[in-house]
Amino acid sequence: MKIVIAPDSFKESLSAEKCCQAIKAGFSTLFPDANYICLPIADGGEGTVDAMVAATGGNIVTLEVCGPMGEKVNAFYGLTGDGKTAVIEMAAASGLMLVAPEKRNPLLASSFGTGELIRHALDNDIRHIILGIGGSATVDGGMGMAQALGVRFLDADGQVLAANGGNLARVASIEMEECDPRLANCHIEVACDVDNPLVGARGAAAVFLNADIKPGIEIVLNAVNLAQAVQGAALVITGEGRIDSQTAGGKAPLGVASVAKQFNVPVIGIAGVLGDGVEVVHQYGIDAVFSILPRLAPLAEVLASGETNLFNSARNIACAIKIGQGIKN
Repeated sequence: MKIVIAPDSFKESLSAEKCCQAIKAGFSTLFPDANYICLPIADGGEGTVDAMVAATGGNIVTLEVCGPMGEKVNAFYGLTGDGKTAVIEMAAASGLMLVAPEKRNPLLASSFGTGELIRHALDNDIRHIILGIGGSATVDGGMGMAQALGVRFLDADGQVLAANGGNLARVASIEMEECDPRLANCHIEVACDVDNPLVGARGAAAVFLNADIKPGIEIVLNAVNLAQAVQGAALVITGEGRIDSQTAGGKAPLGVASVAKQFNVPVIGIAGVLGDGVEVVHQYGIDAVFSILPRLAPLAEVLASGETNLFNSARNIACAIKIGQGIKN
């Protein structure tokens, strides 16, 4: 029996790889002889680099950049196995996980560090960039990222603005004269986890030439070749930190389910939390959904217990399947 395990990360709790291993361990207690195919995935947020690097035999590049609140952080991006594509996560340099909860302020946070990652990739002669924009701590519309690449944002008095969410509404003009000219010959794919419109043609997010906005999950699933893995499987297990009505907007579990349904393979979704409107996912190929939370608890405790709770939930789901196999009509 082949079981494909393809979850996204549980944000601020477990990486997609650790999710795979916890689910596999839980199921293995009941189905020790199953053939488990573990494919950590992502949809443009945390884990996108790991998934793409693993799928292509690439490597990780690390460097120090400005974090979302201006502090120095150790960030990274991925290079695909052929050395021609950089995979960059906003979350690695400008992510929510880099800021303590009590210090989070989207009006002050900046995406400048993400621009530094792009500049470093350009310095290494990379001209194809996949930019995952999920999981960021910023609402600066890409101002910081563009500023790191030479773009200047001015207020109505012609004064240069600091690039952060609070100043976004004060932008009166954008100066592109010093924008890194290498961007003109760079193909950038923006991997997004939901289909949200960006600002207009002169907006900060429009300064990257030749940029295509694509569902991040589509890019990752093609790279890991999920379709091939799913063929002949008895079950597909996916999941992420929260499954709700927004999951249907292009999140990772729906991407996995869409592939599985091409081969009529049943899909189980596991999440930390099941939110409002979760029932809509049944229309898109997720046959059953389960929360891993055994009881109400403070958020810090829930995040710290993610691996144990996921293992226990996976084992319980496997138990239910085992019982079902033995029930006679």
